[in-house]
Amino acid sequence: MGIAAMHAAATGMKALDTKLDVVANNLANINTVGFKRSRTNFEDLFYQTRREPGARDANDEPAPHGIQVGLGVLVSGTQLDFARGSIDPTNRKLDMAIDGEGFFQVKTFNNGDEVTAYTRAGNFVKNANGKLVLANSEGSPLEPPIEVPQDTDVESIDIGRDGRVSVKQVGGGANLTEVGQIELARFVNPEGLKSIGKNLFVETDASGQPITGVPQEDGLGGLVQGNLESSNVEPVRELVDLIFTQRGFELNSQAIQSADESLRIVTNLRR
Repeated sequence: MGIAAMHAAATGMKALDTKLDVVANNLANINTVGFKRSRTNFEDLFYQTRREPGARDANDEPAPHGIQVGLGVLVSGTQLDFARGSIDPTNRKLDMAIDGEGFFQVKTFNNGDEVTAYTRAGNFVKNANGKLVLANSEGSPLEPPIEVPQDTDVESIDIGRDGRVSVKQVGGGANLTEVGQIELARFVNPEGLKSIGKNLFVETDASGQPITGVPQEDGLGGLVQGNLESSNVEPVRELVDLIFTQRGFELNSQAIQSADESLRIVTNLRR
């Protein structure tokens, strides 16, 4: 019997160790633009039926099917939380936040293949060719591509809530020239997206295929120029989670020690 208790407690320690990793990752990304926290989901393991002599049910009758004892816990997976972070002003012309549903679309490489990835981070910059790219470690270009002419006055760039990008070229007078249209994508089940790092997600069977369109249409949010969406990590919530996880880990460790001690006593009695 003690062996089963030790096994159950050991699965609890392993599951809580995974949760600790998830909480630590959430806290590490508290200042990451557009970061979405994850939570750990658990499920109980299968049950063992024991036919204990003298066991009785709730009506004080002999228990016909024995006693069911659970054999521990298992991490069933992690789940992304796409609650919106706060929108904070930066006053940078190429910074954008999405006010509502939707993701920016960028090109990236995943497992050696070029794919379209999705992000809530809107910290864009111009590359050497004038194209708008995400300010991540690989400079993922916006999709569809938007190129800003080299002779553009950066401070004159205007990005409307509907995603229209207009610029004022040096020597071109006061008139703005439209150079592109930003498109967004949304998903029926965004929590089914797969995170691949660099603030990027890719579609899966669970998320469904992307529904693309221009901002403020078909359920998509509008763009807010000169702002960025912050991480949706709440420090107090994560710290409370961290404390409960540590306490749970310690309790399972104590359960293993108690089960080990009980097993030694039973072994000695049988000699």
